[in-house]
Amino acid sequence: MPLVGHIVREMAGRVPNHVSRDDLTSAGLVALVRAADSFEDERGVPFARYAATRIRGALIDELRSVDWASRSVRRRARDLEETRHQLAVALGRVPSNAEVASATGMSLDEVIANDDDVARAQVLSLQGAPEDALDELVPADTATPEQLALHRERLTYMVEAVAELPERLRIVVTEYFLAERPMTEIAEQLGVSESRVSQIRAEALSLLREALNRELDPHLVAAPSRPEGCAARRRESYFAAVATRHAAALRPARVGVEARA
Repeated sequence: MPLVGHIVREMAGRVPNHVSRDDLTSAGLVALVRAADSFEDERGVPFARYAATRIRGALIDELRSVDWASRSVRRRARDLEETRHQLAVALGRVPSNAEVASATGMSLDEVIANDDDVARAQVLSLQGAPEDALDELVPADTATPEQLALHRERLTYMVEAVAELPERLRIVVTEYFLAERPMTEIAEQLGVSESRVSQIRAEALSLLREALNRELDPHLVAAPSRPEGCAARRRESYFAAVATRHAAALRPARVGVEARA
């Protein structure tokens, strides 16, 4: 039983907080009993080593069982996200769910249901993972230096990208995400409907995502279907403004480094 407790504590420290430790312990104890029933001492393998393998396997199975967002749900979510991105580039705005459904050949209810499934899926998917791959699949509590540097760089670009958003988009982003104001208040401030605020928010998030991809992950940026169109030119102007702001912010740091050198 102490072996079960040790393995549960080890694994619980590397999975999301909402995963029940009691459920993991129960699964581990069941595995311990089964290991005791099937153990063959004459094989020369210590019982603790044999039981630990069975217990870890049972805990992985338990994690798989609570991740109810199947592979098909996640695969469809990736397809929908790619379709949304392509439509946003072609239309110059964030597409509606109805437009996404039409482009993918799905019904509107299927698109909404898939989005809801993904939004509710909280547990890391371990479906089909080999037992010895847990260290690669389950996130650790602490970030690596590389991850911290990348996180700081993304935050820097995000702040600069928000600052360069058109006024209405910037107001919605800062008021909704930073000030945590409800959409009704933001709608009253801007003199528009709540649905319009929702559209503005979606448009702003699309611009921010593309701005970060343009600077950090260029391979994720799709070429516009109408590069000479007004929408494409506005987006390019926005991306250029973000790049200029970032370069200006880096200039004092470079001067300081050169001076010390």
